[in-house]
Amino acid sequence: MAEGSSGKVGRVLVVAGTHGNERNGVHLLEHWRQGRENLATAGLSVAFSLGNPGAIAACRRYLERDLNRSFTPELLEGALHQEEEVRRARELLAAWGPEGVTPCRVALDLHSTTAAMGSCLVVYGRRPADLALAAGVQGRLGLPIYLHEGDASQCGYLAERWPCGLAIEVGPVPQGVVNATICRQTQLALETALAVLAEARQGACPLPRNLVIHHHLRSLDLPRNDEGIPIARVHPLRQDRDWQPMTPGDPLFETTGGTTLHWKPAQGDPAMVWPVFINEAAYEEKGIALSLTERKTWPADAGWGSALVALMQGTAPRTQ
Repeated sequence: MAEGSSGKVGRVLVVAGTHGNERNGVHLLEHWRQGRENLATAGLSVAFSLGNPGAIAACRRYLERDLNRSFTPELLEGALHQEEEVRRARELLAAWGPEGVTPCRVALDLHSTTAAMGSCLVVYGRRPADLALAAGVQGRLGLPIYLHEGDASQCGYLAERWPCGLAIEVGPVPQGVVNATICRQTQLALETALAVLAEARQGACPLPRNLVIHHHLRSLDLPRNDEGIPIARVHPLRQDRDWQPMTPGDPLFETTGGTTLHWKPAQGDPAMVWPVFINEAAYEEKGIALSLTERKTWPADAGWGSALVALMQGTAPRTQ
């Protein structure tokens, strides 16, 4: 369903329920569908779509495979892959993709997490338009940015398949629960992103001097025995400390017997890391207890803003 009427150039897709048990975005989307005045779209043409209706109905993360890992070319183009989520990924692209029936150039994917991440942005790779959008939002709200790239075991994200896209992630909130504070934070981040995009459509893309990102390094699993059963849990002094620095010797895990296991960097790790998605409930099946990031500050590149302006004005190729 499309909302707004300011033309198709720069149309924005807002997706909720990519994971069916993340209910806050779904709740908001239905509210916005009741009336355009419920969401400040900054004059943009905005399309709304439920990501995974079947999983939403079942209040499950997914039915057969994670939809937000189903947008790889191998899955989308492979005739043997007919899982529900792969079919749904194809449907979303056919309807709203850059070459779809109602083409969109930007995809904003709404998520919630059980981890104490607060409000943050997740960017997949270093496309200039993505970095401009993230920088614009960070400059206004100060939100942390998780740059997730270079992880072959975690790829195929929805936002990667549009010329510009990112995920808005808000937590902590239990799976299946709608929380008023999470909803307000989600709507604020979305409306800010839309405001940045609207400015770009008008030919302006003011950026902060610097962009602060947390660059994905690798993920850690819980210690396990030979049978694959966890023999430790996240240490109480590490739990709920997402975005907080960790240095060698800091408590990391606690064994079932109460022994503290301390952080020991592997070869190539920086001396200081910033864990994120600590104890995210959905990641247990992926063997992830937390992910390690390195905090970096990049000078904002004027070329990022130019790329976003060109995209929103329709002068950049859709396959950027």
